[in-house]
Amino acid sequence: MADTGAVTGLAERVRGEVAKAVVGQGATVDSLLIGLITGGHVLLEGVPGTAKTLLARALARSLDASFKRIQFSPDLMPADVVGTNVYDASTGRFRLRQGPVFASVVLADEINRTPPKTQAALLEAMQERQVTIDGVSHALPVPFMVVATQNPVEYEGTYPLPEAQLDRFQQKVLIDYPDEAEEAEILLRHLGGLETADLDVLDVKPVATAADVLAARSALDSVTVDPAVLDYVAAIVRATREHVSIALGASPRAGVSLLVASKARALLDGRAFVTPDDVKTMARPCLRHRLLLLPEVEVEGVAAESALEDVLGSVPVPR
Repeated sequence: MADTGAVTGLAERVRGEVAKAVVGQGATVDSLLIGLITGGHVLLEGVPGTAKTLLARALARSLDASFKRIQFSPDLMPADVVGTNVYDASTGRFRLRQGPVFASVVLADEINRTPPKTQAALLEAMQERQVTIDGVSHALPVPFMVVATQNPVEYEGTYPLPEAQLDRFQQKVLIDYPDEAEEAEILLRHLGGLETADLDVLDVKPVATAADVLAARSALDSVTVDPAVLDYVAAIVRATREHVSIALGASPRAGVSLLVASKARALLDGRAFVTPDDVKTMARPCLRHRLLLLPEVEVEGVAAESALEDVLGSVPVPR
């Protein structure tokens, strides 16, 4: 039986700490929690000034776990991400100098500003939780999570993430502007003299340990999925491959991501079973970045979001 109380308690504590730094964005915080609990990686996409980086920093601060930030840029090299062996003259031997990927939470800031060769340095880390340097594999911390950010409106000097890299992200979360009340709250905090980027001043502190996260992860095994709901997940994934506007639909890995994320969604809501609504809610962040539209459809301005909504509207929902 899943200990849903422990998971909801963990979520409430983390939400509370993140809220000290970020006004609103509750759905995004839950997406990050789902990634954390399931071991999935999350890509945050939003225009500048919507707190993408601050969200990731605040989440990491709320955990008693290691955190590293990588500012991706055109001149960043793979060794700057994973690390390299350096010669130690005092011992006459090479020793490993670990890169910033050796942390429980890694912020890959503006990931699309570095060439594909450096982006690919994260592939092994994201999929296998290890990196290989000079032919030797090195395990990464447990838990391990990559939170990446990118800007959707500025394309000059950027390198779109290849499909293989995108498929490693469990979710792609679109961050919107705050609503009117939230906007006013942000301004009020500014008038009050709060430095919104200083987590020490905002008193954001660790409220969960790596053991808490792993305990929440083990609770996933006890979340039940009705066969009809399982078939619903499979039907959605398969429908993306048959849609007339989609050239490349969701992969089996995408289906697994959707199922696991739906189980975590249920846990956050205090349930030990998955509902069709959990699946539908998680289908958008789990599948939107894995759909490749036909060129002639994309030229007409149709977005993958639109095709995905067609799919969700066409697949019968189990009762």
